[in-house]
Amino acid sequence: MNIKDLHTTEKGVSAIPVFKSDLGNAISIRLLEGEELKEHITKVKAFLVCIEGEVIFENEKGESHQLKVGDYVHIEEFVKHKVTANLESHLILVK
Repeated sequence: MNIKDLHTTEKGVSAIPVFKSDLGNAISIRLLEGEELKEHITKVKAFLVCIEGEVIFENEKGESHQLKVGDYVHIEEFVKHKVTANLESHLILVK
């Protein structure tokens, strides 16, 4: 199995749950080049890792992180944030 094979549509932003348990879950996210996961808030802490491509993670605190393959960021709860793809990108979100 391959994460990239989960995203079969050409939607600009695709998110598919890949693992769920009582303790948390993981979501596979694909962003096409130039697309944006619009500003939103999570109610729990989260962990975002880039497994392919390049994205910019930004939050309302003014923090900005470029994520390339293998890079990750911790996402704080109740802090608005967004993700923009510089290239077609695949990410794993764990929360």
